Amino acid sequence: MLKVFLVEDEFVIREGIKNNIDWKAHGYEFCGEAGDGELAYPMIQKLRPDIVITDIRMPFMDGLELSRLIRKELPDTEIIILSGYQEFEYAKEAIKLGVAQYLSKPINGEELLAELDELSAKIEEKHRAIQIRERYLQEMEENNLRERKKLFQELVTGESTVAELLESAEILGIDLSAPWYNIILFKTQSLRHAQDEYSGSLIRIEQELRGLEDGRTVITFDRNLEGKAFLLKADSEEQLLLLQQEYIEKIKDIMEGYEHVRYFGGIGKPVNRLRELPTSFEQASHAFAHRYLVQDSRILDSGHMTEEAQKEDNFDIKEVNPKQIDRTRIQEFLKQGDREEVVYFVEEFFRDLSNKALQSNIFRQYITMDVYFCVADFLESLQTDTQELETPNQDEKTLQDSDSAIHYITRILQKALAVRDKAASSRYDDVVEQVMKYIDENYADEELSLNLLASHVNFSPNHLSMIFSQQTGQSFIKYLTDYRMNKAKELLRCTGKRSSLISQEVGYKDPHYFSYLFKKTQGMTPTQYRGGTN
Repeated sequence: MLKVFLVEDEFVIREGIKNNIDWKAHGYEFCGEAGDGELAYPMIQKLRPDIVITDIRMPFMDGLELSRLIRKELPDTEIIILSGYQEFEYAKEAIKLGVAQYLSKPINGEELLAELDELSAKIEEKHRAIQIRERYLQEMEENNLRERKKLFQELVTGESTVAELLESAEILGIDLSAPWYNIILFKTQSLRHAQDEYSGSLIRIEQELRGLEDGRTVITFDRNLEGKAFLLKADSEEQLLLLQQEYIEKIKDIMEGYEHVRYFGGIGKPVNRLRELPTSFEQASHAFAHRYLVQDSRILDSGHMTEEAQKEDNFDIKEVNPKQIDRTRIQEFLKQGDREEVVYFVEEFFRDLSNKALQSNIFRQYITMDVYFCVADFLESLQTDTQELETPNQDEKTLQDSDSAIHYITRILQKALAVRDKAASSRYDDVVEQVMKYIDENYADEELSLNLLASHVNFSPNHLSMIFSQQTGQSFIKYLTDYRMNKAKELLRCTGKRSSLISQEVGYKDPHYFSYLFKKTQGMTPTQYRGGTN
């Protein structure tokens, strides 16, 4: 129901308009009145009516001045001016202000209602257009997330110029400009059943973390299975470190409410150039790799880790804690790690032992053989032939020094993860096939969504989005939209069904949204397509 506010200095006319129209019966709410613009303006600001009817000449503040203020403060409010004067200058000024109607007094109730109904139809059409656009943007959000992930990769790999980065960010509505930057990598993991990935806890955590983003000092990037990355910006290094401390405390406050969820974060190195972000990311990745080496929740600062590493003394075998070389750490990494993280994981694994450890020939032989057997065991669990796995004694230089041993361990871990990912990709083919089959059978259901399908195949929405995109080369929402549009084109060309009926048959209950989406994706309206107009 549209709200109407009346401003008229002549009491008799104001009472006549207010009382001689059955507002509710005609679909309107008479929300307020005033005798001049000065009294009316604060009331209009508070009530935010859809339509203001105002006299043009009034004491204290006339209708034109009131219209200027309304246009500035409430641009969506429509204005009808009533005037007993026919001067062209008044009408000219009203048109310039964007007044919807300029009506001559006296005017009876029926005439005013006819004007209101005409204006009401325009308002409803405007509201519908806004709703349609908002729905489209919401449905296309998955594409936006994909582009944000792409932007983050460009930021941390150094493969794009600063100008290209700023341009890509501007398209996404992201302001990257700042004197100082830092990166925090962050991930949560449920300690309950694996299905809890799609439970309320992790979803609520994600919502609360998103609530911390202001778009000005903190920008969030989704890294799919690797969690999230927070890009912090500030005007000075001191401000950046203060922001970093405050932000981490806020994250910890959120996580305190979820005892069954483990979290881990890695803080990078502050940099004062956008092109130096790869350095910050590399430092954050080193700290982040420690999540495979410890069991508790924590957020590690790479700067503090470097300071500790510099304090190490000469290696003594008695200083090695057996728990630090527990192969379950390597097994955990083989299950959940990423190939891009291998270098960081290996470096941090041995840094925890003390870099001096590999200087011992006996210890070097022991640790490389242990990693070899751990990797071989993992590959066998994947039902994969281990014959091609490089053994430590295949090359006599493998155990020659610490660098050679580290390079060997890095190689076989990368080999193992490549085999794992290939096997997973084959399994994901079946998941994507299930999704496509479900879409084929249920595309007419307007409630069909990424969340619904994720629940159907027992994946989290983010995980399914990543898998679907990797396997098909396009986002889920683009695939679904293209599928529905192709079905719609088939029905438009091969049947005489009305566009509104076709809209429902391809999953859009709102025919206006269907027409909007069809034109947006096909470059023409459904009617033009049916008629063969290009």
